[in-house]
Amino acid sequence: FHPRTESEWENSFALKMFLFQFVNLNSSTFYIAFFLGRFAGRPGKYNKLFNRWRLEECHPSGCLIDLCLQMGVIMFFKQIWNNFMELGYPLLQNWWSRRKIKKGGGGGQNVENKTQLPQWEKDWNLQPMNAHGLVDEYLEMVLQFGFTTIFVAAFPLAPLLALLNNIIEIRLDAYKFVTQWRRPMPARATDIGIWHGILEGIGVLAVITNAFVIAITSDYIPRFVYAFKYGPCMDKGHHHQNECLRGYMNSSLSVFDMGDLKNGSQSRYCRYRDYRAPPWSPVPYEFTLQFWHVLAARLAFIIVFEHLVFGIKSFIAYLIPDMPKDLCDRMRREKYLMQEMMYEAELEHLQKERKKNGRRYHHEWP
Repeated sequence: FHPRTESEWENSFALKMFLFQFVNLNSSTFYIAFFLGRFAGRPGKYNKLFNRWRLEECHPSGCLIDLCLQMGVIMFFKQIWNNFMELGYPLLQNWWSRRKIKKGGGGGQNVENKTQLPQWEKDWNLQPMNAHGLVDEYLEMVLQFGFTTIFVAAFPLAPLLALLNNIIEIRLDAYKFVTQWRRPMPARATDIGIWHGILEGIGVLAVITNAFVIAITSDYIPRFVYAFKYGPCMDKGHHHQNECLRGYMNSSLSVFDMGDLKNGSQSRYCRYRDYRAPPWSPVPYEFTLQFWHVLAARLAFIIVFEHLVFGIKSFIAYLIPDMPKDLCDRMRREKYLMQEMMYEAELEHLQKERKKNGRRYHHEWP
């Protein structure tokens, strides 16, 4: 694929850079949210890598805590590091350039002091803007938008940290553009290009991902199923959260017989998080009916949540159009006036031609 125009090349380059950075930065969070501990197996039958190493499991409190900690580290420390590098790198480059200028000149004589140089020469000694223009700035904001929205259900403080970071970064960018970079060449653009489509895609992915986080990663659906199907409130008309969840922890733990390990262990029992039949059942360690109820509730929640959010999004987009109605009317009026002017100019031209040739003419379109 060879882009034909410069705008097509920029869109292709921006899309490739975004996909690379997005996969590189979000692979760990997707792994923790949807894969960590899902294929580890059960006591007595753990899945092992190369028949040697056990697969990693989540914290006993659930994978949502691990995901929350991962998002907190990314949103706090990574943004601090990005701001430091974004401002520190031009500062270091300009300091090195000034140092070389002061050491320049022949015969051991230094050049004039920086304060005595004309302003245009001071500006020329600053660092040039990168070759890709604002692609890096757009990429940083789009990746931050992805971190803020995709896993917001696991880390609700992400929008607040993003807001604080953007308030600080506005001033850092202003300082960088004014004092550390040369004045960039202005370029006209009709819109933000392919970034609009990327933001739309992130919005759709965020809805789907948050639905899966709430349904699969968190304990919301298992608690809901227990409260209405297996808890003490299943036959009652009223539902109180603390009362209906009494016994939930015991219900979410399965029983394993240590004597099944065949390593000389005594026959004693331990508990682990899963919905499996006890060892004394006719079919030991098989999934129970509660497991299938929870799975069906999770799938139903994902479908309902996605359709509800997308429906609300479409309704809001219909209420708030991309272009205001008065602006549309003004554009249509401008187009009509332009056509009217073209009509009048063409009619006047034809009338002059007919008058020159001595023909009759009328005041309507010929």
